[in-house]
Amino acid sequence: MKRAVLLAGLLTLLVAGGARGGALVEVGDLVLRADGGFQPRHLPRHRFAPIGFGGQISLESRSDGAPPALRRAVVEFDRDGRLGVAGLPTCAARRVAALGPGAARRRCRGAIVGRGRVEATIALPGGPVQARSALTIFNGPRQGRRPTVVLHARTTVPAVQTYAIVVPIAKRRGEFRYRATLEVPPIAGGLGAITLIKARIERRYRADGKRRSYISARCSDGILRTRGRFSFADGTVVDGAIEKFCRAR
Repeated sequence: MKRAVLLAGLLTLLVAGGARGGALVEVGDLVLRADGGFQPRHLPRHRFAPIGFGGQISLESRSDGAPPALRRAVVEFDRDGRLGVAGLPTCAARRVAALGPGAARRRCRGAIVGRGRVEATIALPGGPVQARSALTIFNGPRQGRRPTVVLHARTTVPAVQTYAIVVPIAKRRGEFRYRATLEVPPIAGGLGAITLIKARIERRYRADGKRRSYISARCSDGILRTRGRFSFADGTVVDGAIEKFCRAR
């Protein structure tokens, strides 16, 4: 039976005056922690200005085993945010699908829009093993009219496996402007479960003689929102939002 946890209020984080905090959710055996933020916090009210965005989600089990495997993550971004890819180089997943993190970054250096790390627990016969990898986020080729990103990582436990995952980004109307959908493939042949995803997205570049930013934002109502919906192999669904204060200038 699917277990759904609606967290419109519970997974809400308000930060002002430099205070820090995070969202903590416990459901069944799963413990989920999430946080995110952006800089600078002082933004124009009516026009868009460059920002950097960072976020992380950690997953663990209360019984000291592996958490349920994350299968799908849908993340939506505030209507006061904007994505800009005009003139930015792209990197197709096939170009980095056989490369390690360093080689992938060298091959598609111009398309990097974010970096971070990913961790997983791999259930092996001798006991669980931790796997870690650098995470690189590349600006991917469009799918139709939709921009994409390519998430790249590599595990070496129990064998070398490279992941180059295409994440489409849909533009929408309403409170949230963009929706990114990540379909998580089986980790280590189905033996693994993600325990941490941490990344920072920030890219400034020049194109057509203009200074541009991959992500920009304005502060029209004092808050920038990010909403996530995370679906797990055991049927658990965690759905909620994180809010951060901005200051209009």
